[in-house]
Amino acid sequence: MNLSSTVGRDPRHIAITKNVFTVVVSVSIILFNSALVHTFRNHQVFFTNPRYILYIHLVVNDIIMLALFLVLQVISYVVFTLNVSFCIVLLIIAVSSNLNNPLTLAAMALECYLAVCFPLRYSQVCTVRRTYLVMGAVWFLSMLTILPDVFVLVATNPTEFFSSSLFCLWANVFTDPALAKKKEVSNIAYLVIVWLSIFYAYFRILFAAQAASANARKARKTVLLHGFQLLLCMLSYVHSISIQGLSSLFPNDVLAIRYVISVLIQILPRLISPVVYGLRDKMFREYLQKTLLPSRKTKP
Repeated sequence: MNLSSTVGRDPRHIAITKNVFTVVVSVSIILFNSALVHTFRNHQVFFTNPRYILYIHLVVNDIIMLALFLVLQVISYVVFTLNVSFCIVLLIIAVSSNLNNPLTLAAMALECYLAVCFPLRYSQVCTVRRTYLVMGAVWFLSMLTILPDVFVLVATNPTEFFSSSLFCLWANVFTDPALAKKKEVSNIAYLVIVWLSIFYAYFRILFAAQAASANARKARKTVLLHGFQLLLCMLSYVHSISIQGLSSLFPNDVLAIRYVISVLIQILPRLISPVVYGLRDKMFREYLQKTLLPSRKTKP
């Protein structure tokens, strides 16, 4: 079974240009995010702070998503089709990490809320152990949305299907309309929960900020940035709709449309996380400078 016939291919020079651009931009972001992870790992002060633990989880998740996007992008041009079983593994990781981001953003917004509104109880509620439990729950919930689909796929398809090759897209592998509907409902449910969490945290912090607390004002801006990040995360849910809509308007530019939208949705949002903490947060910025520029002194 081969479903790749519905997808065209670029001329060689265009394919090379697209892949070079994708590799350069993606690797640059991955390297910078890796520097953030290296900074976190090399300084014990971050290990005891739930805020930075959640943040570095978000950064690692961005690295996973970018690496997967890069692999799928390059493979789609080099070999065009993938073994179905291998494709399913990549899709499981991709879908899970894609859902991880909004859930982690909700956890980070609630952490800001607790730090500002309950400063005396913060250290008792937001412990390192509970932070790692939250991260485990995030991965569990993300996997919970995709694994049932895989079980259905295994139960309803012959073994020959999993040894065949196709163009690695969700719609090409999970063709059951019921699974597509389930995926849509799950995404909506998660996003509603995340938006409610962020709105609740923002308005509670907003009321606290009326007391002219500098920490409250900073937390309010941070939660706003989390909301902006969530908006970027939501772009992935209109990925297919955007491609279909623009392709119907410009049928001769389907490949260009698919590539541009993929870059805008999968790569550009990964630039936000380094800015929010890697450059905006004073303490992390100082330690990051020490990591990137060892000759410079960093305040203890």
